[in-house]
This record gives sequence, C-alpha cells and structure tokens, in this order.
Amino acid sequence: MNKVALLEQKVARPVSTEASEAIQLRRVTIPVQGMTCAACQSRVQRAVQREAGVFDASVHLMLKQAVITYDSAVTSEASLVEAINRTGYEAKPATQSPSSFDDQLGQDRAQEEEYLLARRKALWSGAAGLLAMALSMPLMVGGEPDSHAVGFFMLLIMKVASWLSFATPVVWSYVLMGLTIAVMGSSGRHFYVRAWSALRHRAADMNTLIAVGTGAAFVHSVLATVIPEFFLNHGVRPHVYYEAVVMIIALIQTGHTLEVRAKRQTSAALSRLVALQPRTARVVRETVEIDVPVEAVRSGDIVVIRPGERIAVDGHILSGKSSVDESMLTGEAMPVEKQLGDRVIGGTINKSGAFRYQATTVGADSVLAHIVKLMRDAQGSRAPIQKLADQVSAVFVPIVMSLALATFVAWYVAVDQASAMQAFSAAIAVLIIACPCAMGLAVPTAMMVATGRGAEQGILIKGGEALQRAAGITTVVLDKTGTITEGKPAVTDVIRAKGSKWSDREFLRLVASLEALSEHPVAEAIVSAAREQMLPLAEVESFESMAGRGAIGVVEGAAILVGNKGLMSDYAVSLESFVDQADRFARAGKTPVYVAVNGKLTGLVAVADPIKGTSHEAIRQLKQMGLTVVMLSGDHERTAQAVASQVGVDRIVAGVLPEGKVAEIRRLREAGEVVAMVGDGINDAPALAQADVGMAIGTGTDIAIEASDVTLMRGDLRGVASAIRLAKKTMLVMKQNLFWAFIYNVVGIPIAAGALYPFTGLMLSPVLASATMAFSSVSVVMNSLRLRRVQIN
Repeated sequence: MNKVALLEQKVARPVSTEASEAIQLRRVTIPVQGMTCAACQSRVQRAVQREAGVFDASVHLMLKQAVITYDSAVTSEASLVEAINRTGYEAKPATQSPSSFDDQLGQDRAQEEEYLLARRKALWSGAAGLLAMALSMPLMVGGEPDSHAVGFFMLLIMKVASWLSFATPVVWSYVLMGLTIAVMGSSGRHFYVRAWSALRHRAADMNTLIAVGTGAAFVHSVLATVIPEFFLNHGVRPHVYYEAVVMIIALIQTGHTLEVRAKRQTSAALSRLVALQPRTARVVRETVEIDVPVEAVRSGDIVVIRPGERIAVDGHILSGKSSVDESMLTGEAMPVEKQLGDRVIGGTINKSGAFRYQATTVGADSVLAHIVKLMRDAQGSRAPIQKLADQVSAVFVPIVMSLALATFVAWYVAVDQASAMQAFSAAIAVLIIACPCAMGLAVPTAMMVATGRGAEQGILIKGGEALQRAAGITTVVLDKTGTITEGKPAVTDVIRAKGSKWSDREFLRLVASLEALSEHPVAEAIVSAAREQMLPLAEVESFESMAGRGAIGVVEGAAILVGNKGLMSDYAVSLESFVDQADRFARAGKTPVYVAVNGKLTGLVAVADPIKGTSHEAIRQLKQMGLTVVMLSGDHERTAQAVASQVGVDRIVAGVLPEGKVAEIRRLREAGEVVAMVGDGINDAPALAQADVGMAIGTGTDIAIEASDVTLMRGDLRGVASAIRLAKKTMLVMKQNLFWAFIYNVVGIPIAAGALYPFTGLMLSPVLASATMAFSSVSVVMNSLRLRRVQIN
C-alpha cells in the first residue's frame, strides 16, 4: 500500500450525522520515566494505542518518550498522560522547547546524569559485593581461613575480623544481613520500587524478575540467620545467600552502567550536530557591530562573518565573498565558494574571506534546526521489525516466572537426591538470567546509530519504516533534470527559419519575453541567455503555462508558442522544416525548444543541461549492487536517450508528465518491484510520495524534500547508493541483535534451570547468571555501535 493511501486509511473514521467537525490531528511527544526493558515499553505502547482517538503511537525505551498522533476532537494530551500513568510509569505533559537544540541539550544532560548515578550505584554495590564475598568466607569454609583458598585482600579482611570478639558465624551472618539491606535499599532500591509498582498495576517486567529472585534469596537468608532451627528440624542445613544478592545487584548495576555509557554514544552524531550552533553572532545595530546571543538574532539582521568563524544563522550574502566548509552538514569535504546573493547555512565554517549577510531563517526555522528535529523524529520512530520483539516481550516475564517455578518443582520433587538448596538456586538463576532488555534495545540502538552515521554523510533518513523499506529496494527510478543533470540548463544554439524578419538577438528577445513568466528550468535558461546579452524584454499579454508542454502568449501583438512537439501538435503547427535539426540536437543530448509565431514555425532554440560529474559513477554503483536503474524525463526520447547513454542507464521513460511519473512508479510496484524514486523538483513530489522510498536531492525544492523519506543534503547522486548500503547494513545489525537477544534467552534459561547438570554435573550459580544477563544488553548495544565505523561510500 502506498504512503498516501496509508495515511488516508489511518485518518479515515466514520463520521456521524451529529458530528460534523473535521478530524484534528495533533502530534505530541510525552516524556515517560521508569521504563527499563522491552516489557515496559510494550505495556505503555498497548495502553496508549487502546485510547480512543489515537491513530499512531511510538514508545521509545532509549529516548524515554512516547510519540503519539491523535485526534484532538476525541481525546487530549492530558488523557494520554493519564493513560500512561495508569500503567505504573511516570508521564508528564510535553514541554514546549524553543527549538530542537534545547530538546537535544536537555536529553544530553539527562543522559549524563543517568550515567553518573548508575556509576555511583555500580561502584558502591561492587565494593559492597567484594566485602560481602570476603565476609562470607568464614561461613563457607569455617574456622581459620586457608591462604590458598582465598586472595590476599579477602584473607586480610578475614584475619582482621577473626581478631574481633564478635567474629563468629552467627554474628557474621547478621553483619552480612545489614550490608545486604544497605545495598538493596540504595543501589537496588529502584528494582523493588518498580516491581511493586508493576504488581499494583497487575503487570510484570524485568524489575519483577530481579526483585523476586534477589528478594527470595534474601528472605531465605534472613530465615536461616534468625531461626536456623526451622531448617535443622526439617533435615536441611541452613545456607545464606547474602553475598549472592549483593553481587547480583552489583553485576546488574555494572552492566546497566556500561549500557548507559554505550547508549550515550549512539546519539553522539546528533549531539555533535547540536554543538555546531554558535553561542553568539556579530550583528550590525545602528551602524555598530555588536556581539549578541544567537537567540537574539532576528530575520533581516545584518550579520558580519570573519575568517575562521562559524556562521551563526542562515542567510544570503550582501557583500564580500569566501569559501565555506559545509562538510558537517552535507558530508562534502571540499569548501564551497560563496559570493554575492549566495545562501549560507548556520553552523558551517567560514574559511578564508570575510562577508556580510542578511539573516533569513533563524531559531527553529533554520536548516540546522530542521536537520536536528528530523534526526530526533527518526530516532524516536519504530522499524516494523521491532514488532516481533514487542510480541515476545508482552508475554516474556510471566513465562519466565512460570519456568522458574517449574524448575524449583522439577529439582525438588522429580530429581532424586536434589537438595532444596539446589532447587532454590536453580529457580533464582532462571529468574536472574532472563533478560527482556536486550530485545528492547536490539532495534532502537541500531536505528539511532544508523541515522547519526547517515547524517554525518549528508543522508537524512526520516524514520525506521523508511530505513527498513530502503534495505529491500530492487529498482531505482531517477528523474533526469536536476538529479542526473545539474538542473541548470543553458542555451547552446538559436536557429531561425529562412527568411525570418528577426535577427538572432531579436528572435531571442522575443522568446525570452514570453519565457520570463515561466518557472521551468528551460525557460530560465532562455531568459538568462537574453539577460547576458542585455536584451530588453517586452510586455506579455494573455500568458498561459501549459504543464509539460511549454507556454503561450502575445508579445508585441504576435501570438507566440514556445515549447515541445506536443505543444506544436496541439496547435497544428508543422515541424517539417526543423525535423532534421531537432533530431541532431536530441542525439547530442540537447533539448529542442520549438518557437511558432502566429501559427507558423519560425525557429528553434537548443538548451543543454550538463550532466553531473558523479552521475555515471553513481549509476555504476547502483548497478553493481544488482539494482535496476530507470530514468524518467519529460524531454523528447532522443534527448533522454542521449543522456542515458552517457551515464549508463539502460531503460528510459521519456516524454512523461508528472502524472505519467506516478503511473510508472505504480506500474513498477504492481510488478513486484520495491521502488526508490529520486528527484528534486515540485513535479517530482507526487512520484516521491508514490514510491516505496522517496529520495529528495537536498538542493531541490522544499515540497520535494517534504514528500520524501530520505533527503540527500548534497546534490551528489552517489548518496543514493550510500543510503541503500547503510539501510542494508543496519537491517543486518538489527537482525543480528534480535537473533542474539532471542538465542541468549532460549539457551541461557535452560542452562540456568540445570539442563547441563545430567551431563556435566555443573550448575549455573545466580551470581554468574546475573553477570551473563548484564552482558547480554551491553553486547547488543556494542554491536549496534559498529555502524558508526561502517563504510557506505
């Protein structure tokens, strides 16, 4: 289903005769605190989607937010916040930040605070864990410690403790109990608070597994310490697991710290983009140059830039010239020459010259702010492949708790000579080793790194769905003008009919006068040629632009037609006298423009659009990837064929209007192709929307960019191949992450339950299970971070 139809389907709903108001779609981003795993994310997602009036919801574990599209006539933001709060997580109304810069800076600060807090908890619990292991030695070995059995540090602690009068096993148990309570109440407190909150809301998540596992071990240890007779009377030797509880919390917290640190790196590219925004700008106020905060710059202000300075805001040069390094936005290594009238972009670096320019778009409307917002939206979106992890996460925790109970029963009842301690240890190991976190991080981490990597190369991907579709592209359709070619045609030849009453200059002036009212690139080339010769243009009456054909009007009393063969045919103008010449132009890759005056063909203007230097290499790369390349053009077939032969395109569709481009895209999709459309003009927007993946050249129009899924900030067509490579490699990493997340649980849980015991006699201790669990999430994030170094060019 195409994107237009999908949107219509999403917003379509029955309208009663009593409710005549139109649907009022709004999009809001609500911060959500307390989510720790895929089960949390899945529960919030389901709760929001159940709300009336919600059309789409994307809950993001890493960004801790819910992006919701809803009908404000049916529900409200307050109702959505309340729906999230009812699930046991903390949601607050969205705050309106002045720009995407402030949003990202706020997120960076929050991530830094989260990392520092996690590190403090990990250090404290880790130190407590080592101490607990040392203090538990007398309880394990009894009497005087063996210097060969323990390390020097533990031996020293135990020696010191043995000198104290209270160094008896019973007192040691009470000391360990106090230490364990301290760790559970500080570093591990959030596990129990969130588990209790989930229980109150009749739910379960990763915190539930940790809380039940460590809580059961702690309660068992307390009973063994306080009333050991209870165990002895039942023929069971009392064991304590204080050191296991502390080490489990320490290892999980250490893994969480490493995970948070790695997650910070996934958004590093976005943070670097935000850092491009200068703090101040030098503006001219009442003929005086003053430095002001960049937020104080207004549209229309005159800004002064000196060599080596970063350009503050977007604008157009008024005086001076220079070269500007735009690599941080476009990925283009070579500086771009700028002169009078040229556009400059905030965040780029002025190299050699000095100039003054007039600010045009500032704040949230700037190019850099739009890029940051687009990247944040993309990183907050969800790829369809995530649905599998969501479905598993919804039932994961209840299944694991059932397996833990079954493990205990199997060991205690069914296995001969198995002690209660073995059964208890195996059940706790099952609870601790299970990890829904890895499943929740598998797709979002790869998505965040990929969008950042793309932005560094001048490729802006608008979301996870677009990224996944791009990985499956089989056919790339290229618009000719402005995509394969420069999009800046120039007049190469002017031919007049024999016996013409006009000179070449007069003939060109006549044609340019009519074309001055047209916005077509060919028309602009003709007008530019006339202005270069300083020809005065005449007034035009009854002007009419004929889409895909040309223009008509009255100039100095003469009815003039300027356009292609189709326009001449519409007005029954014979082309016989210029057929051979037009064919020669077309074979040379030039566009023949016919001119008729008062119904008679009077001349021919040839316009050529230079081919971009990188187009041939870009198309070669696409074909090497096994993709079919098609070129669409509104030009004459001979002209299109000449361009196609120069760049290596095998299949062309020439002479098509905008609706013809849409029809060709539709035909390809109906034939089973996954189609990417690449274009830059207003007339490409419908085809971009019709394609599976629309790619807009960033030098093109805003309408084309808005209709696309991927924006190539450079005019370089090689960005298409780079975008597809990035998408394919990202999907590979996502699949790897999901595979390891699932396999880890599929293999790890049976081992924790004792599947290897009959063959090896080995059991997985709860402490080792916690270390394995912590490693699983870290490994998924680290695998995603490989995308930062992937070669896509």
